[in-house]
Amino acid sequence: MQQDANIWSRMRLKMGQGVRSTYKEHKLFWIATLLIWLKTYLAYTLFFNVPVTNSAQAFILLINPISSALFMFGFSFFFRGNVQKWFIYGTLFVATLILYADIIFFRFFNDYLTLPVLFQTSNAETISASLGSLLNWSDLLIVGDLIILPFFLRKMDMSKNVASRGRAILAFVAAVVVFLGNLTLAETERPELLTRAFDRELLVKNIGTFNFHMYDALIQSKTSAQKALADSSELSEVQSFIDSKHAEPNPAMFGKYKGKNVIVVSFESAQSFAVGLKAPNGQEITPNLNKLIKESHSWDNFYHNTGQGKTADAEFILENSIYPLGRGAAFFTNGENEFRATPEMLKEDGYYSAVFHANNKSFWNRDIVYNSFGVDRFFSETDYDLGDPADLTEWGLLDDKFFEQSLPMLKDLPRPFYSKFITLTNHYPFEMPKPEDELVPPLETSSTTLNHYVQALAYQDMALGKFIEGLKKDGTWDDTIFMVYGDHYGISTNHNAAMAELMNKDELTPYDVAQLQRVPFVIHLPGQTKGVKHEDVASQIDIKPTLLHLLGQDFKNEVLFGTDLFSKQHKDYALFRDGSVVTDKTVYTQETCYDRQTGEEVKDGELAEMCKQSTKQSEKELGLSDKVIYGDLLRFLQTSK
Repeated sequence: MQQDANIWSRMRLKMGQGVRSTYKEHKLFWIATLLIWLKTYLAYTLFFNVPVTNSAQAFILLINPISSALFMFGFSFFFRGNVQKWFIYGTLFVATLILYADIIFFRFFNDYLTLPVLFQTSNAETISASLGSLLNWSDLLIVGDLIILPFFLRKMDMSKNVASRGRAILAFVAAVVVFLGNLTLAETERPELLTRAFDRELLVKNIGTFNFHMYDALIQSKTSAQKALADSSELSEVQSFIDSKHAEPNPAMFGKYKGKNVIVVSFESAQSFAVGLKAPNGQEITPNLNKLIKESHSWDNFYHNTGQGKTADAEFILENSIYPLGRGAAFFTNGENEFRATPEMLKEDGYYSAVFHANNKSFWNRDIVYNSFGVDRFFSETDYDLGDPADLTEWGLLDDKFFEQSLPMLKDLPRPFYSKFITLTNHYPFEMPKPEDELVPPLETSSTTLNHYVQALAYQDMALGKFIEGLKKDGTWDDTIFMVYGDHYGISTNHNAAMAELMNKDELTPYDVAQLQRVPFVIHLPGQTKGVKHEDVASQIDIKPTLLHLLGQDFKNEVLFGTDLFSKQHKDYALFRDGSVVTDKTVYTQETCYDRQTGEEVKDGELAEMCKQSTKQSEKELGLSDKVIYGDLLRFLQTSK
């Protein structure tokens, strides 16, 4: 017994000496590994606010940075001497920049960076205008060591360190073992994890941000090959699904407005919670939109379907009734695909199409995409007078000046026309250029962003009112279908605490966050004076089929994932790009089912089963939509025509 104790004691001593020796010889390797581990975990908890609901998830979140850290720094063992030292620092530097880029991107878009987004370099100049407002002193927790470490490294002598392929292999093996253990736990917690590439938060939470980027690279290589391998049989599968959900038009509405002009206004960052809201002084924030709603068809339960492309995604959905991609934006990754967009389809009925946007024509690759969509004329910033700085925000021309300058151009268009106006003023960080532009007082919450949001929205609303008056004055209004839709959320979940204050709640649940994805949607029909409020659950995917039926176009053989909102066969549901689903009875989001009427969590029973079925529908529908884009499947539809 004593002998066994002595053997165990010697083994522990030897192991301890080995660990101390390894640490002493490769101190920088372990320090760098620890730093990346700590910084990544800090990013999860302080900046990404990754939701954790049980101890298993908390443990997975804690360990998932380890494998990528071991893997990255394992390459240092292929180098010797001080080269090894600076390789470790360089790797730490690059890894930190990637993590910091994730943090900045998350603050702006409430999402995680993907490779397709990195390819959107032509947007960098415009987006950089808001970068200053995204920086925070707390960022030093992530990047501060990069400034301090070089002073210590200059004094650190690693000239005696030798290259060791064995240690490198050991580090890689350890990384693989930790990753497989991590993945096993994650798959236990969330089965079929790696098949849910559209839910980036779920992936980051379970496999870690660096492993997510590696997985994203694999997905990118796979999707890049899809177009070359696609054939017409895949389109047949999509068309069968589309046929199964087709909603026949309402006979009373079909073709009733054939030949009428169409004006669509993309209402930047408008969310339904702010429509009808009043400022602290009792002043209406959106009086003109409120008035329009009273004289039009409107939908209270209308959601956006956008992903990482935001405004560009909303445009893509509007023109195609196809869901946006889960990664990046189709405007960039697949802008030269074959499409059957609204401008091209309406051209067959003699419509002239135009887009008005007082911004750089290449922003979001619009000059290329609009050509693919069949747009006849794109009025970009070169068509506008941008000479007066007082008329500009960080993002471009103020909306009232934009509409004012656009009216004469619109009047000169051939009739009938299909036109789209993309507004700019109500954009993050929602700060107006001059005090006199602040038409309402700010809100009084703990978030400056939310407080100023209503001021930018109020200005946008004022511009809308002036635009409508201008259309009435020049005689266009009475012969036009006029549509307004919110393109995407304006207030991200980074401001949930302030939003809870506004909604008089202690905190927001995932159900509340899903409901905040509602955006305004209004259709004013020629001659309409009385408003009609629709309670149906609907989304941006339904806009195109609704419009086409009003104009008398039969799209039975087209690929449209939405359905006509005036059809009696329209089904009440809305899909989000992260896999969340809202139906007339349930809300499924963040892996939780809720009763849509009460907001209460549902764990079993009829509603829970409905959630289960709706998620299957969501995964199938989003998957088929992605196939259409990645495989450029509409080229086969074009060929058949």
